[in-house]
Amino acid sequence: MTYEAKDFSKILGTKGFSDQLLKNHFTLYQGYVTNTNKLTETLANMLKEGKTSTPEFAELKRRFGWEFNGMRLHELYFENINKTKKELNESSPLMKTMIESFGSGENCHKDFVASGSMRGIGWVIMYYDKVSKKLFNIWINEHDLGHLYSCIPLLVMDVFEHAYMLDYQLKKADYINSFIEAIDWEIVEKRFKEAQK
Repeated sequence: MTYEAKDFSKILGTKGFSDQLLKNHFTLYQGYVTNTNKLTETLANMLKEGKTSTPEFAELKRRFGWEFNGMRLHELYFENINKTKKELNESSPLMKTMIESFGSGENCHKDFVASGSMRGIGWVIMYYDKVSKKLFNIWINEHDLGHLYSCIPLLVMDVFEHAYMLDYQLKKADYINSFIEAIDWEIVEKRFKEAQK
């Protein structure tokens, strides 16, 4: 299977995100797609050639999680951004779960922003745990490490420097505010409904 980079040009012109920043970010994402395809092909060839016990095979297997998750996390990130802010439905099942998980929607928001404001690079992901039926805002340091097993990502924010440095330099808090203002809650709610199936 060959993965194809998705076209996210529809979010160009989003307030708080310069077109140059987004275009640079799209190029970085396309690199993850390219590398995922290269690794998929190389690993398949090594399997056919009986090279699965080599150190090279082992290292490429380990690398695959980085490239694949980098591809998918960027897709989720770009998909939950919209030029026209889509508000969260205050009476939605998602809001109810936010209240059950954090005490209030405002507390969920504060926790998500606080997670993104931590020092370091990575991702902030609002996960839904199908077992406990609770939400968690989690800091992911690397694409391939720290994910919650069996939990579904609902809202994804990139907090690697490439996501904001061009526009915001070291003002990560300003970037986070712009991201919050651009969240497409309809997409997040759709992900939540799908996760409950």
